[in-house]
Amino acid sequence: MAHLADYIPSLLTLCVIGLGLAFFHWVLIRRNTHLTSDQRLPRQLIMLLLTFVSVIAFVLSLPLSEAIQNQILALIGILLSGVIAFSSTTIVSNVMAGLVLRFNKPFRLGDFVRVNGFSGRVAEMGLLETEIQTETRELIAFANTILINSPVTVVRSSGAIVSVELSLGYEIHHSKVEQHLLQAGTEAGLEEPFVQVISLGDFSVTYRIAGLLTDVKSMISARSKLHKAVLDCLHNANIEIVSPTFVNSRPQPDGRVMIPVRQRIVQVNEPDASRPEDILFDKAEEAEAIQRDKMTVEAELAAIQEQLSGADSEQKDALKARRDELKAQLAELATPVKEEAEQIESAPGVIKSPDAE
Repeated sequence: MAHLADYIPSLLTLCVIGLGLAFFHWVLIRRNTHLTSDQRLPRQLIMLLLTFVSVIAFVLSLPLSEAIQNQILALIGILLSGVIAFSSTTIVSNVMAGLVLRFNKPFRLGDFVRVNGFSGRVAEMGLLETEIQTETRELIAFANTILINSPVTVVRSSGAIVSVELSLGYEIHHSKVEQHLLQAGTEAGLEEPFVQVISLGDFSVTYRIAGLLTDVKSMISARSKLHKAVLDCLHNANIEIVSPTFVNSRPQPDGRVMIPVRQRIVQVNEPDASRPEDILFDKAEEAEAIQRDKMTVEAELAAIQEQLSGADSEQKDALKARRDELKAQLAELATPVKEEAEQIESAPGVIKSPDAE
């Protein structure tokens, strides 16, 4: 009986530890159901650290000799070292890389990125991999270690430079070319367009017309508009866009220039839904919209939590009802993302990087 009584302090310690962990879990995670995965992650790491400290405290409370306690603690240290050593493998490395991306946030859902020769918009960010939707509507899953170890180009949300390069003959003065290219940039809707002379070749001069595009979501459409505006402005100025070494074996009338006949342009009011970006980046658009809605709902939930402390009983009932509605909205917003994530593996348009396995 005395031997069993020696374990009573350890059992009391175990009960205190269990109640303490349950309390901290309720304070940090359970009562904050409106938190996103990014906001919940540091709280989960805190709970993991508290659990590890609790295990050590329980071992120290056991009625064992100091030598045995040291052996148990050494065993725990070996297990922890094994987990850390295992981090060099693919799965754990990707998890750690995912944590780094979540903390550093070099890009967000919906951003235009370019990595390893692929470009597109970020459609999903997970602990193991990040999914990018390309301009051909394909979904490419990159292992997070690739995004950590490779240079990633991110298009700034405040604007991006859209440009077109073309070669013209030396017989055309560069000031004339610059005048019409600047006009093309303005007609394409670019801000502060500028022209650069890229190179002086053996037979032609290479020009670059560029400008600032503030609506980065319409980058593909803007690039197409710039190409068409360059064609129209140069052809309307009777400037041929052909190589100086151009050879045509077909007989041509004297004075024939290689400019298409001017057509009467009819303006067609196309709805915004007809933009190619809405089709090419549908998943990225949906993910960005869901993330934006989540942030709005979470901000309102946080405001309600602050108002509850100083509200009377009648106001509290109304605030709690509104809080329940917002929590239901958060659950609905999370549902389509989870359902689509489960379909990624079976989707025919998904391309996975080798390190994602």
